[in-house]
Amino acid sequence: MIFQPSSVGISTAAFNYKGVSRKSLRLIRSTQPIIAVVFYSTYGHIGALAEKVIEGAKSTGAIVKPYFIEETLPKEVLEKMYAGGSLNPKYPLATPEALKEADGIIIGAPTRYGRVPAQVSALFDRTGGLWATGGLVGKFVSMFTSTAGQHSGHETTITTTFPFFAHHGLVYVPIGYSNPLVGEIGSVQGGSPYGASTVVASDGHLQPTENDLAVAEHQGRYFSNFVATFVKGKTVA
Repeated sequence: MIFQPSSVGISTAAFNYKGVSRKSLRLIRSTQPIIAVVFYSTYGHIGALAEKVIEGAKSTGAIVKPYFIEETLPKEVLEKMYAGGSLNPKYPLATPEALKEADGIIIGAPTRYGRVPAQVSALFDRTGGLWATGGLVGKFVSMFTSTAGQHSGHETTITTTFPFFAHHGLVYVPIGYSNPLVGEIGSVQGGSPYGASTVVASDGHLQPTENDLAVAEHQGRYFSNFVATFVKGKTVA
């Protein structure tokens, strides 16, 4: 990871490494938050949002580590669903250890009847060791999602995951209306105060809109900056 002076509020153009002690450089690097973007995508819609979340997080100078949540459905079932991309992810598979390493975690998951799918729950169910040791206590988390329709679970998919966060002591960071595109009603689109989302239709033929992607990028940037503020303060303290 190349150090980005802008990540700690220093102008890249004005920054000069000459005369900066090694101790100071180590301190600056230690304030770069580690952001894990952990997602599951069946047809690629969540994957598209995830790429923008990753882009937004990287723009802050954070250390961004993307992970894919392992598929649990057999290949023959996915073929009948006209899916299968989830069997060949471009990123490493998510593990409890990856969650523990991060300062902040952004989870992306499609909806299944108003809640996250079994694949995501399977990852959550593997975190018993972290729960027993308090491995996630005090870390920050946020979410983005996708649904078939405008009223098919944009908010409930996220809010029904809150009990998992609460039991681990994770602190949820919503985006609120920090971006004017959240709550836009001029077209069919996703996005809510809870996080980015997209409407894909029941057959999945719709793709994330430009607004959806912009909100996802905003969420990655907003969340990473939020976590960075805490990490910097903790380092100084």
